[in-house]
Amino acid sequence: MDLKLSGKTVVITGASQGIGEGLAEVFAEEGCKLHLVARSRDKLAALAERLQGSHGVEVITQEQDIAAPDAAQAIIEAAGQIDVLVNNAGAIPGGDLWQVDGEAWRKGWEVKVFGYIDLCRAVYPRMKEAGGGVILNNIGNGGENFDFRYIAGSTGNAALMGFSRALGGRSLDDKIRVLGINPGPVATDRIVNIMKKRAIEQWDDESRYTELLEAYPLGRAASVREVADLFAFLASPRSSYTSGTIITIDGGLTSRRSI
Repeated sequence: MDLKLSGKTVVITGASQGIGEGLAEVFAEEGCKLHLVARSRDKLAALAERLQGSHGVEVITQEQDIAAPDAAQAIIEAAGQIDVLVNNAGAIPGGDLWQVDGEAWRKGWEVKVFGYIDLCRAVYPRMKEAGGGVILNNIGNGGENFDFRYIAGSTGNAALMGFSRALGGRSLDDKIRVLGINPGPVATDRIVNIMKKRAIEQWDDESRYTELLEAYPLGRAASVREVADLFAFLASPRSSYTSGTIITIDGGLTSRRSI
């Protein structure tokens, strides 16, 4: 299927590893021009070199801390005309109400919650002036599954879900689509670290973390590629009537809830 994304300029934050790296790979395959943002200059440079060599696409990298003052404006200015913005940076710390103190809570939200909001605020007028665009917010199904052990993340993700719906509900009037994507557990280093921590809490043995993964649908977390492919479709004209909604990709975990 031709997603009709070739030549589009795509900005991806948090692009140096994990889902962000997978997103860069998929959009490069589609022939997009990439503007990759992260704090790790070396990882970005290596990724850019690989994607340019493999797919022959233009890749610009920008070392930037999303939480820094005026970061959003700096990204928008450096990227120029943007067809697709993928907000992906940040990981809100896990833990309960007392394990995540106020400083850690605010630090996590500065990147993932307010960072997303600030970038949307900065890019929206430019997309409107250019005649349209797409904003994809990588959120996470913790916003639908309220977890005491991930209280800062559950709360932040729920806020971003509300934000994406509110902005995307009216954005088609300006030919801009805004969507939230809620991956469940994805096979990255982050999920392994989370599962190891929970295995210690449950059994005092981090090596048993694989037993927790076996409880997921298909006995595994989602692959990065399964998630990244969804983003590419949602960014494409093939999904032109989709806005103001949340798409969950978690193997049915959210739908398995019961009292």
